[in-house]
Amino acid sequence: EKFHEFKYDGGIISFVSLLNKNKNVINSEPIYIEAEKDGIIMEIALQYNDGYSEQIFTFANNINTYEGGTHLSGFKAALTRTVNSYSAANNLLKNVKESLTGDDIREGLTGVISVKIPEPQFEGQTKTKLGNSEVKGLVETMVNENLATFFEENPAIAKKVVGKSIEAARAREAARKARDLTRRKGALEFSSLPGKLADCQEKDPALSELYIVEGDSAGGSAKQGRDRKNQAILPLKGKILNVEKARFDKMLRSDEIIVLITAMGTGIGKEDFDINKLRYHKIIIMTDADVDGSHIRTLLLTFFYRQMLEIVERGYLYIAQPPLYKIKKGRSETYVKDDAALEDFLISTGVEGVRLNPDKGPITGSRLSAIVKKLVTLGKILGHIEKRKKDRYVVEAIAVNNSLKNLKNEEDIRAALEKVSSYIKSFYGMERYLDFNVERDEEHDCFKVEVNSKESGVAYRTIIDKDFLSSPEFKEIKVLCQSITAIGSAPYKIETEAEEIEVSHYQGLVDVVMNQGKKGLYIQRYKGLGEMNPDQLWDTTMNPDNRTLLQVKVEDTVAADEMFTILMGDQVEPRKNFIDTNA
Repeated sequence: EKFHEFKYDGGIISFVSLLNKNKNVINSEPIYIEAEKDGIIMEIALQYNDGYSEQIFTFANNINTYEGGTHLSGFKAALTRTVNSYSAANNLLKNVKESLTGDDIREGLTGVISVKIPEPQFEGQTKTKLGNSEVKGLVETMVNENLATFFEENPAIAKKVVGKSIEAARAREAARKARDLTRRKGALEFSSLPGKLADCQEKDPALSELYIVEGDSAGGSAKQGRDRKNQAILPLKGKILNVEKARFDKMLRSDEIIVLITAMGTGIGKEDFDINKLRYHKIIIMTDADVDGSHIRTLLLTFFYRQMLEIVERGYLYIAQPPLYKIKKGRSETYVKDDAALEDFLISTGVEGVRLNPDKGPITGSRLSAIVKKLVTLGKILGHIEKRKKDRYVVEAIAVNNSLKNLKNEEDIRAALEKVSSYIKSFYGMERYLDFNVERDEEHDCFKVEVNSKESGVAYRTIIDKDFLSSPEFKEIKVLCQSITAIGSAPYKIETEAEEIEVSHYQGLVDVVMNQGKKGLYIQRYKGLGEMNPDQLWDTTMNPDNRTLLQVKVEDTVAADEMFTILMGDQVEPRKNFIDTNA
């Protein structure tokens, strides 16, 4: 279970800092303006980063006006005017042919605008757009006055903002030239569809599907296996450009991106994008079910989220679920989509005819299957812990005995550590080197334990403190360890249709069930979609009667923006921390 707890300390300044947490910021402290005029109170916090997207959240009387409104219009007009006025007054635009546009100035801007109004008027389908006409002029005046004063008092920050905007203007001009060049070549024309696109016969976008397929080989199979009436196929070669790290002009120089834009027909960029020209209302990303396929899928998701968000917001973007394995037994064939699904299949098949502890009220069927699945998950988590040079057996022993609940009393801790030693010895038959060191944890006003251990020449160092015991990882281990308690103490007797087996550890039970599940099976792992013939691809992934599609939705824009920044951005450390936490 995960949750986020927000505090109002620092208000919208803290909110803006949070939004830019994993980004390289231009101004280390957010610009903050608070003003009041004619009964309207306005608060604004602004901070620039070196990215290429703008992210502005607006609120009226604490209601999230995500459709914008008059307060946003007033802010945009004032920001554009103030930055241009400051630039002209200080001769900062001498190498720029024309004034900076609003888009130039807002590139890389993260902002929060909050207004308090006596009688708010909300518009739009969901009533999340502020409609008070008087607010635009008042916000514009307040931002003009206060931001101009801020720039005069903080020239270093002002020059950074102008410099960032000038860079954006130059990139915009380069993008215009690139766009004009591609237009002259006919690459972005609706009438000139890319040669690699196998279009469908249907002309109604609501009934048409576009499969974006990884690789020419898979593209060939998809073209042969599809329903030509309404399914179009667009094969892409290799990994597309990471648009999180690329400016618009560089993106327009990417052949694969141009092919993608042209196939969809919408155009690209704030000036040219038109959702009404979209040629397909189901755009389906179909990549291999392996790590490379996941990477390509993430690159495509980044492109759609950053450059064609309206396609996602309208529910037009989907992810196909091709199988990773084909399982054959006799004449029957089953397809499973990934390693986890294969594991589930083998366990469900393997428990058939298996009885655990037949002398003590046998555990069989679905109950045995559920226990084995939990034991498999437990083994994986403990394996991850071991890779971090922590002792998996010590962690397991603490979780099973639930013996270190209280770190306040040193005597209780030492008694609990005796139980840890005896558990490892009795359960695993191990005489292993264990050195326990109990010391004060001043930060949490309790004790912590350092366990140094060794097995087969490998040294482990395990810190058991308040943070570890309250971590989501350890809480999950405790829940999973209940499965060990449920099957009693070793040794375990297992009865199959052919023999009786005795194992000394729960991993032995897992191995028996898995081996039973594999008997008589031929398991084929697909290295890629290209290994499937057209009929198989149609049956498993493209046939509307059989296929599974995942619809891409954005339910939390803050979390989505943070995720793309962490996974696809420049900073390595946040990405490493994300992997460590979620692996």
